[in-house]
Amino acid sequence: MDAPRFVPLTTHREYAVEEMRRRAADFRAELERRRTVRHFSDRPVPRDIIEECLRAAGTAPSGANLQPWHFVVVSDPVLRRRIREAAEMEERRFYATAPQDWLEALAVLGTDEHKPYLQTAPYLIVVFAQRYGLTRAGERVTHYYVQESVGIAVGLLVAAAHHAGLVSLTHTPSPMGFLNEILGRPPNERPMLILVVGYPADDAVVPAITKKSLAEIATFV
Repeated sequence: MDAPRFVPLTTHREYAVEEMRRRAADFRAELERRRTVRHFSDRPVPRDIIEECLRAAGTAPSGANLQPWHFVVVSDPVLRRRIREAAEMEERRFYATAPQDWLEALAVLGTDEHKPYLQTAPYLIVVFAQRYGLTRAGERVTHYYVQESVGIAVGLLVAAAHHAGLVSLTHTPSPMGFLNEILGRPPNERPMLILVVGYPADDAVVPAITKKSLAEIATFV
């Protein structure tokens, strides 16, 4: 095994305390404007913007730096239609059999089995978690903390899309195995979610919800 190689840390920027406070507050305020959207415009989005958002997601930390994620960006209208049809079929099954308390929890969001945004939005970013890697010789490489790593990357992707001026929706049809088939992904990759990305429709509305306070989500000891 090769010895680990280290290089000097040259990318960190330190700020005066008051500047840190301002930057932290500004970033928090920007993310407070972010809303999950279910009404999308079909306006095109330049591909290079999506590429930059994916590069941002790719900076996420990961177990042993193995980066166990793969993003399939779907813009082809035929594939988006196929994904919508397959997802809606699974959603119909879900809404027909889901526990009542789950349905009641979803009711405040106004969701149902109809997912037109999967076909309307210009991009679907299907996020795959790589359960294990493969060398060029076909040997398995164990991946560590896959769910945690991919979850962090998705969070950065959502934030990057918002920062660029787009809106997004995390969609998780269950089961999602149809995505491997439609998109031709290998068996070591498990679909984690579909991130719908684009501009909001002119008449877009969002649920009237609130977020928990700092005291509810954090404890300082």
